[in-house]
Amino acid sequence: MTSGTSGSGGTETSGSGDIARTLELLWDTGRRPSRGPKPTLTLDRIVEAAIRVADAEGLEGLSMRRVAAELGTGTMSLYRYVPGKGELLDLMLDRVQRPSDNPADLGDGGWRGALEALARATLALYRRHPWLLHVNQSRPILGPSALDGMEKVLTLIRPMGLSDPELVSAIIMIDGYVVGAARTQLYQQEAERRTGLTDAEFWQAQVPVLEKVMASGRYPVMASLSEDAFGTEFDHFEFGLQRILDGLEVLVKDREAAAARPDS
Repeated sequence: MTSGTSGSGGTETSGSGDIARTLELLWDTGRRPSRGPKPTLTLDRIVEAAIRVADAEGLEGLSMRRVAAELGTGTMSLYRYVPGKGELLDLMLDRVQRPSDNPADLGDGGWRGALEALARATLALYRRHPWLLHVNQSRPILGPSALDGMEKVLTLIRPMGLSDPELVSAIIMIDGYVVGAARTQLYQQEAERRTGLTDAEFWQAQVPVLEKVMASGRYPVMASLSEDAFGTEFDHFEFGLQRILDGLEVLVKDREAAAARPDS
């Protein structure tokens, strides 16, 4: 039996279990018993139960014992289906990444719409499953959901005319931006929960000191900012996303212009 290996900062690491066994489970390539009693559980039920536990209690609450309790069965019965927590985590990661079957969820059919839709869908994914931010996925185990999603996005952005490494980099760029935004949102929620102070209460507590500091003349540029400069009404996520897409659009147009030159 194997278990997930914790990384730094209380994170878990994808690919920490038996890689060969995990791939068998993801792609359903393992040998199935032809005889014996009908199983009372299924791998799908186990994975779905594990996701429910992680959604409600975080990764710190996830264990084979806890998942078994969620299913109303004994812990040892789970090991008939999955070797341990490490492999289970990789199955969970692939399951939550299952792409939508609705073509409209991938934008308007153009590359920009596809990347924009990818960004919003990824942010929504992290909001639904905050525990994803505590998983080190630098070396993911590639299952059907992950590859199906990648195939759909690559199909839509290939007309950008970029090289293959650049196409992959565009996806990585979007993902990195979304992860940063999602992590900031999660940390804000955790800070409010742990301190009992709302964001408004936290910043209001600093107002008396900050007003004196701004009036000192030491920070003239900051003192000159409008009252809404740090307001919650401004959509920082949307602003940053559109600027990334604008930059990619400049690159795409440059490549198109270069390809159209007679000497190219």
